[in-house]
Amino acid sequence: MSTEPLCQACGMQYAVARDDCPVCEDERQYVPAAGQQWTNLETLRASGTYTPRIEEQGRGIIGVGSNPGFAIGERALLVQARSGNFLWDCAAYLDDALVQQVRDLGGITGIAISHPHYYTTMVEWAHAFDVPIYLHESDQQWIGRPDPAVKLWSGTTLDVADDLRLINLGVHFTGGTVLHWPDGEDGQGALLSGDIVQVIPDRTHVGFMYSYPNLVPERPHIVRRAAELLAGYRFEAIYGAWWDAIVRTDGFEVVQRSAKRYLAQVADEG
Repeated sequence: MSTEPLCQACGMQYAVARDDCPVCEDERQYVPAAGQQWTNLETLRASGTYTPRIEEQGRGIIGVGSNPGFAIGERALLVQARSGNFLWDCAAYLDDALVQQVRDLGGITGIAISHPHYYTTMVEWAHAFDVPIYLHESDQQWIGRPDPAVKLWSGTTLDVADDLRLINLGVHFTGGTVLHWPDGEDGQGALLSGDIVQVIPDRTHVGFMYSYPNLVPERPHIVRRAAELLAGYRFEAIYGAWWDAIVRTDGFEVVQRSAKRYLAQVADEG
């Protein structure tokens, strides 16, 4: 029985019942006007409202989520890497049917998550597939349900396989991380970015924000560092956090020119 409390606004699952949700109370999220409300996975499953959603998002990249989405509504991405399937980010809803569909695709070897807004039911996913979850240690304080499956890492990069690298850019959250898959896009490279490098409606650019719902821009020195770090990688496509939020071509150039535009518009106060 999955009865651990789920925040209905952000989807964070907590180990025990509580009145507050620290993720929502942080300035990068918000407490809804109606107040903090709670549910759990068992209730969501019993409601009959949610069904699994599995759709191809790119070559070797499968979107994994639910219809409708729950809470923030992001979808995860299953990367069909040479080293084995790997799950990037986490969708809040999970049931037996969704587990089986992912198993039919070959299962997963591990999970990595870009930032705390997408931690949600990560422990449920890890237990269902008996795999580790890789989170940057800088965001440890936001973990709502501690578990031995959570593996904290430090520094700027972590190779979770010989063909998959996590890169800590520090955008949005101090531990804000992206995933680089050099074999993606037929060897031209793919960047899986969550909200850390935000795919926006104008696919010729991307965005960088400290708080999306409250419209607080990211600090210039953080954006500059992120662009400098990504200058060392090549990628044709950028896969964001939402269904079909994808920059299909010139991803490397899109990031670099977006950072230049951003820094030209925002005063650098250090």
